[in-house]
Amino acid sequence: MTELTKKRPEFRNINAFKDLTTYRLPPAGWVSILHRASGGLMFVLLPLIVWLFDTSVSSEISFGRFTSAFSSGLGFVPAWLFKLVVLAIIWAYLHHLIAGVRHLYMDVCHAVSKEFGKSSALFTLITSIALTLLLGAKLFGIY
Repeated sequence: MTELTKKRPEFRNINAFKDLTTYRLPPAGWVSILHRASGGLMFVLLPLIVWLFDTSVSSEISFGRFTSAFSSGLGFVPAWLFKLVVLAIIWAYLHHLIAGVRHLYMDVCHAVSKEFGKSSALFTLITSIALTLLLGAKLFGIY
């Protein structure tokens, strides 16, 4: 009787140096990791976000300084690098927002299945990247 039963899989700890390079993370895992990374990025860049907001609304002179940071740079930081940092903030906000709505929807509607997790994760990844590319094109003056 024991010969007819299928051998159960053996679970072991993952070796970070050997196994992580070959491990295929599902889309829901990527969304989860990127959700945490985007939250951390927004937290780290919060002083810049506050400065951007304060400079853009304080006065006409400070708004001129705000716009010049995007056209000619800010101090030793060139304009293209400043725009890349702002683009990272844009991606972090969009991804964190969409992934957060995804998690809230799954919590409220009890939509916990493998199929929904994969499809909503792919939607989150594609939508956040597409919106970031769209806003990045505007930021870099493509349209």
